[in-house]
Amino acid sequence: MATGTRDRILAAASTLLRRQGYNATGVKQVIDESGAAFGSLYHFFPAGKEELGAEAVMVSSAAFERLLAEAFDGVPDAATGVRRLFAEAARQLVDSGYAEGSAIATVALETANSSERVREACAAAFERWLTAAAARIAAGGAGTVPGTQRTPGNRAVELAVGVVAALEGALVLARTLRSTEPLRIAGELVAQQVDVALARP
Repeated sequence: MATGTRDRILAAASTLLRRQGYNATGVKQVIDESGAAFGSLYHFFPAGKEELGAEAVMVSSAAFERLLAEAFDGVPDAATGVRRLFAEAARQLVDSGYAEGSAIATVALETANSSERVREACAAAFERWLTAAAARIAAGGAGTVPGTQRTPGNRAVELAVGVVAALEGALVLARTLRSTEPLRIAGELVAQQVDVALARP
């Protein structure tokens, strides 16, 4: 029961962060959305909103990692995986009525200079995304992946940075314009770059 309550609070917080960001999300709203007792939030997250926000960021991060795995696993090449990733992100955005984008980008911008704990959680999430994306791109022939160290010649990591940066930027445009066209265009441009990179001897 206790674990279920904690999970409900985290799920509600993660959804609200995707919809409205960190600053607009209050602990009372999280409790109301989760259906938990008010005191349970501070029982599970004694440091309050900051602790809850940091953990909710990691919940959202894990959801993206699953999306990444589903997009790339079983495809004939990395470029196809990139196209599937952007297409699925577009589908999810439409399904949410353009209400839910990436919690990480929104929260990262809001907390970069105001909450070191939440900023570190966002940084850790992005690093995990880069590692996962680079590993899948490298499997398509782009080279070895020593973590996410962005060193000259680590083409897989450079391409992974391009994938994540393009996806996050395209999500902002898509939510604002109420159109999936930015995701389609960005996904195709990045996929072409991946294709070219992997074709090089």
